[in-house]
Amino acid sequence: MRVGLYPGTFDPITLGHIDIIRRAAVLLDRLVIGVAINRDKGPLFSLEKRVALIEAECVELAAQTGIEIIVHPFENLLIDCARDVGAQIIVRGLRAVADFEYEYQMVGMNRQLDNGIETVFLMAEAQHQAIASKLVKEIARLNGDVSKFVTPRVRAELVQRFGAR
Repeated sequence: MRVGLYPGTFDPITLGHIDIIRRAAVLLDRLVIGVAINRDKGPLFSLEKRVALIEAECVELAAQTGIEIIVHPFENLLIDCARDVGAQIIVRGLRAVADFEYEYQMVGMNRQLDNGIETVFLMAEAQHQAIASKLVKEIARLNGDVSKFVTPRVRAELVQRFGAR
């Protein structure tokens, strides 16, 4: 069984994240979405809310693809989380060259920690390459329209939080 781990903060989950999840699902038998607790980032949404939003967004994807999608919060090293969930593959989404430079360093460190776990990079589709959770939150905070970047469910949460359009 091919098990992949797609880690991130997902604060909030965007259409770019969902695109990577959909594309990773084709390659795997089980996809674990690792939700980083990451207190240092000071997330907008609580861990419970982020997990609930991801689970809600992935129900249809799991049904469409026929794979098991599990949401798993974690606060340890990524490589330890991969071991905990039995993942042989870490899935990372790339938007731009700048993402690759950071991810390249992470792969090198992770390979030193456990060279049996591979990292696979998936490029975001062109229409999603500019989407970043940080920018989505900023647009919402300034009462902008985020409907091109997130699902209606996530948009409703942002509207509730900020009164965004």
